[in-house]
Amino acid sequence: MNWTDVGFILSCRKHGESSVILHAFTEEHGRAAGLVRGGAGRRLRGVLQTGNEVELTWRSRLAEQLGTFVVEPRKSYMAALFDAPMALLASSAALSLLDVALPEREPHPKLYEATRLLFTSLDQGLDHWPSLLVRWELGLLAEVGYGLDLSNCAATGATEDLIYVSPKSARSVSRGAGEPYHDKLLRLPPFLSVDSGGSTATSSQEILDGLSLTGYFLQKLVGEHRPDAHLSARERFINGLRQRYLSQSTAEAS
Repeated sequence: MNWTDVGFILSCRKHGESSVILHAFTEEHGRAAGLVRGGAGRRLRGVLQTGNEVELTWRSRLAEQLGTFVVEPRKSYMAALFDAPMALLASSAALSLLDVALPEREPHPKLYEATRLLFTSLDQGLDHWPSLLVRWELGLLAEVGYGLDLSNCAATGATEDLIYVSPKSARSVSRGAGEPYHDKLLRLPPFLSVDSGGSTATSSQEILDGLSLTGYFLQKLVGEHRPDAHLSARERFINGLRQRYLSQSTAEAS
């Protein structure tokens, strides 16, 4: 059997003398793996870079086998980010999350389109894409069954003044209902609340709070399904982003 699809390259691992095992997130077939013969050679080295969007043809005698990929270049989003280290770290974090969190061969076309939108936005500056990344992570969680309900307060049903999220129920909590337990709840940044009107984040702290929120549930997801995996790329990105925000704050204060 065989199929042809487009996909983002998530990772490559050398196999034998000249081949690689490629993992990709495809539009219609989800996360898929295949052997690329000659993938370690000079001809394909530039094509098989993580983050590249490529055209993939997968072939195998049986559906459950690893199969082989024939890869053709489509678009390199990373080429525009060589002078944007934070955007490169963000792309690496997103790709590693897809590689770890998605089940194999399960289609997620909406998430694929959201990933393409995110990667298209990464060259637009640090004041634009971090809020999109937080929303993308929320979308990833929803796609794999860990979605957060931010529509109303879990305790009162209120839809206003939602500033917390319960780590147990993954539902939002209002200021009044959550105040007695504020040290046990996660912060819900204003740009994610239902009454935000779709506005982007207005402060670096909101971005960090949003990443802390999604990170809690991403870690829970990975801990339950891939306990041997680590979100090291995401940690590097958040550490770098925190340092960048701190540098900006110091420069503005001086």
